[in-house]
Amino acid sequence: MIKPDTFRDILELSERRNKKLYEICQECEADSLEISQEEIRDRVKVILDAMKEAIKQGLKSKEKSSSGLSGDDCAKLVKKYKSEKTLFPETLQKVLTYSLATVEQNARMGKIAACPTAGSCGIVPAVIIAMSEALNLDEEAQINALITAGLVGETVSNKLALAGAVAGCQSECGVAAAMAAAGLAQMCEGTNEQILNAAALTLKNIMGLVCDPVAGLVEVPCVKRNAFLSIYAVTGAELALAGIESVIPVDEIVDAMKQVGQMMSPKLKESSEAGLATTTTGTRITEELAQKWQED
Repeated sequence: MIKPDTFRDILELSERRNKKLYEICQECEADSLEISQEEIRDRVKVILDAMKEAIKQGLKSKEKSSSGLSGDDCAKLVKKYKSEKTLFPETLQKVLTYSLATVEQNARMGKIAACPTAGSCGIVPAVIIAMSEALNLDEEAQINALITAGLVGETVSNKLALAGAVAGCQSECGVAAAMAAAGLAQMCEGTNEQILNAAALTLKNIMGLVCDPVAGLVEVPCVKRNAFLSIYAVTGAELALAGIESVIPVDEIVDAMKQVGQMMSPKLKESSEAGLATTTTGTRITEELAQKWQED
């Protein structure tokens, strides 16, 4: 069975076959790779395990990245949650700490699962794993959610390259948030329409996000951006599960994102030639790191 290229076609196929989106996805992947659906799920479990290990390692590490720009923010947040009054309930505390733990592991050159990219690697794991713990969901439900998230990312990539250098961070952290929202809606047993609305609501409200890394490193603002957009993904799922729909269909949102990406200045697409990268502080950091690397 050939996987449809658009969300609309995927939804129509799922309705005809009376299946969930993840079921359609794993069937198509199995046919494409000429392996069993059980093998597809086994491969996804490997990714899920890697995500959990990255969170585990990230939660217990305070090691700074080689640049010194990141590495201890997760530890600061964990310390606060253990000793002070907090604004977030325990579940959202986990979402925040898991996202920082993962993306800081990436900055340390640790092993992570790019989802869809290394710079956005903290969002999907944080939402799926933290929320599955809160909802007491088993591994099968987590795998279903991860397949759903992957389907969203892959379908967006049919029209829009998932790279900050092509369309800004809307195509990295933005898509990751949409993937996470869809995966969470699946875990909460949302309908196929609700799952796609979760992705749509999340995507359309992050449109135009630029990619402006300081010193060309995937750290500032990338690390903290993962934490913010993890909570954003939960919001998208919550709205969709309440029956709130996106007025603009998700396929059209992707078209609009592509258009915005094409209109965006190259200086705002991972070049570090504008935005935060060229602020007074961003420029100073870049110069200091360049000097340090030259001396090393």
